[in-house]
Amino acid sequence: MDYPVHAALCALYLLALVGLGAKKARGVDSQEDFSLAGRGLSAGILVGTLVATWIGTGSLFGNAEKTYEIGLPALWLPLAGSLGILALAGLAARIRRMEMFTIQDILEARFGPAVRVLATCALVGAYVIIVSYQYRAGASVVQLIVPGISAGQATWAVATFVILYTALAGMLSVAYTDVANGLLMVLGVALAVPILWSQAGGWENIAAHLPAEQDHVLGYWTPLKLLGALLPPFLLILGDANMYQRFFSARNAGAARKAAIGMFFGVLLLELLIILLAGLGASLVRTGDMTAPAQAGHIIVHTAFHALPTVLGALLVATALAVVISTADSYLLAPATSLVRDVYQRFMRPNASEAQLVRASRGCVVGLGLVALGLAFTSDRFFGVALFAYTIYGCAITPVLLAALFWRRATARGAVVALLTGTSVALLWESVGFFREEAGWAQAVAGAWTFGGFDTFAEVDAVLVAFPLSALGLLVFAERKGNS
Repeated sequence: MDYPVHAALCALYLLALVGLGAKKARGVDSQEDFSLAGRGLSAGILVGTLVATWIGTGSLFGNAEKTYEIGLPALWLPLAGSLGILALAGLAARIRRMEMFTIQDILEARFGPAVRVLATCALVGAYVIIVSYQYRAGASVVQLIVPGISAGQATWAVATFVILYTALAGMLSVAYTDVANGLLMVLGVALAVPILWSQAGGWENIAAHLPAEQDHVLGYWTPLKLLGALLPPFLLILGDANMYQRFFSARNAGAARKAAIGMFFGVLLLELLIILLAGLGASLVRTGDMTAPAQAGHIIVHTAFHALPTVLGALLVATALAVVISTADSYLLAPATSLVRDVYQRFMRPNASEAQLVRASRGCVVGLGLVALGLAFTSDRFFGVALFAYTIYGCAITPVLLAALFWRRATARGAVVALLTGTSVALLWESVGFFREEAGWAQAVAGAWTFGGFDTFAEVDAVLVAFPLSALGLLVFAERKGNS
């Protein structure tokens, strides 16, 4: 083993998580305990779990990958999440007062059971994809700590830990350990940035080595590219079941509102520090002071091993694991809660006991975790896979959820059309783009969408097509004013 200090610190961190999870598991007696921590989370705990949930692989690996590739223009990436969180802050108290378990409870109350089922399908599909690339990200860290382990073995190890840990106590374990994860993220990133800034020679030296297309914040983006990158995370966070589940878990409406405001500042700070950290690592690569990572998305973890003092590097590696685990367990718990609440309890066993519901929740965690494990072997691109998952969810569920909360004229038929349209168009658009690169038969299909040198599938992200069509479905089938 080449990095004993890194390995020891990460092992201690994981053992501490297991210990806390096992302690909290003794307090799980009901579905409300497992899924919503007994609705007793304070504002401080909520801030920690909200920040740790949102700052995941999409930030530490996806945004880092984009920063390594495009430089300063990556500073636009935190804008989407920050604006979405501000919007959520205005909704947080209202969400808590609803006394619901899942966003599907809201949707059925407004649009009926068919919408509940369709939303559950979209949620489960998108979130399992998100969990799958958390596994890959964690595996890449494990492989650096233990060079002899294969990618498959590392992925299995990360998946096993996440599944078992999440199944221990659900939200009771997830929320409290997320606070520790959030503190570790801030500490690791904040300490690393000034040291790397000094190593990179300050701004003058960094700027002198920037490629021409990376030396100003709009160098890479066209309006369509920027909108395609920002809209999926914005739509995801507005309707993110994880955010709503945590607001449902709040002690009261006031705690939910305060937590959302605290989340805004915490996420904005961490997102910017992560992009800065990735940019500093890329600068060290360009100046020859550090070797290039095997994958662009690994730049921050690579920097922890090759450019930082041993103890601080080990702390940053533990931070990376904290990011992966806090996001993976949250995005695994949400669809498990949804399947149990919105399918099993709602349609199959409405009179199930609390003990049966807890057992079913743990079973769903294991089952969905294994499905995500299978998907983890299908792609090694963090930024692209993240946007794909965000697009499916944001185009299918978010418009319908916002309509349920704010638009009295929205109808059940419109909600069904919006859900089906958002999901199918996003899947179709991404599939044609993928097969154009991988299969010869799709070249003709893609070629038909190229006009005057403008490549539609390359320039137009799926969200720019799927979201308007989903919203159009709600509008076309809206209740007419004369019928209200």
